[in-house]
Amino acid sequence: MLKFLISRLLQSVPVILIVVTATFFLVRAAPGGPFDEEKAVLPEVRKALEAQYKLDLPLHEQYFAYLGDLFQGDLGPSFKYPGRSVNEILASGLPITAELGFYALLIALVIGGTAGVFAALKPNTKQDYIPMTLAMVGICMPSFLLGPLLVLVFGIYLELLPIAGWGMLPGDKILPSVTLGSAYAAYVARLSRAGMLEVLSQDYIRTARAKGLPEWQVVVRHALRGGIIPVVAFLGPAFAGLLAGSFVVETIFQIPGLGRFYVQAAFNRDYTMILGTTVFLSTLIVFFNLLSDVAAAWLNPRLRAQFQGGK
Repeated sequence: MLKFLISRLLQSVPVILIVVTATFFLVRAAPGGPFDEEKAVLPEVRKALEAQYKLDLPLHEQYFAYLGDLFQGDLGPSFKYPGRSVNEILASGLPITAELGFYALLIALVIGGTAGVFAALKPNTKQDYIPMTLAMVGICMPSFLLGPLLVLVFGIYLELLPIAGWGMLPGDKILPSVTLGSAYAAYVARLSRAGMLEVLSQDYIRTARAKGLPEWQVVVRHALRGGIIPVVAFLGPAFAGLLAGSFVVETIFQIPGLGRFYVQAAFNRDYTMILGTTVFLSTLIVFFNLLSDVAAAWLNPRLRAQFQGGK
């Protein structure tokens, strides 16, 4: 297992480096710059600003200077928030984005996992067709469409829930969490159904049933642990995807998380903010993928034996 962890960590370094390199040159290839305002900036002022942020250096020197700061954990100063570093901005928005992602993931696991397990218990029946149809709808419906629909129904027509903000009014976390978690609940439902169907067809499950064990014991004690392995493997990229996908939801519901800063950085050509957020999210994706692989190995004895040198 230790060898596996070291191997994965070594593989993640070039991945993150490629992401940093591609993002660095792409943002600078885009039209415009961080100091292009509606009101023209005096040439001497622009020159001083570019010198302050090292934009007067050749592009390759800017790149290596950024890498040097990055290896020290410094994501640089923000171009659009004078006096604030990217590290500080990310630290202020991360708790809200992480909380939103946690609630969305919880909704996905509870709704999707329950639907998938119940669908697997009676395949090719109404108990299977109805939740899987809804899961397909959830997969196909993007958050930028589902969010406004929920706002229209529950916020405007029924006036049951707030339509904007985070933690300011009772219930204002429900609509964003449901919007973000719905698509992932659909994926979890399909994965848990597939995993449970495979496990329920195994010989040891038939043996447990032949011994006269109640169905709930067969499912909970014997089938569930193996059936949720595909879901566990999906959790790593799912949570990282929830953090990245929250940008759209945060914009719709006016949530002051990382998404707001990232969207504003894209419009303002805030190079360091764009780079810092991209690097941060890439690192999270690698980290959560690693966690999900470890959890899947812990649940699956065959994978554990493989990592430990067994056959």
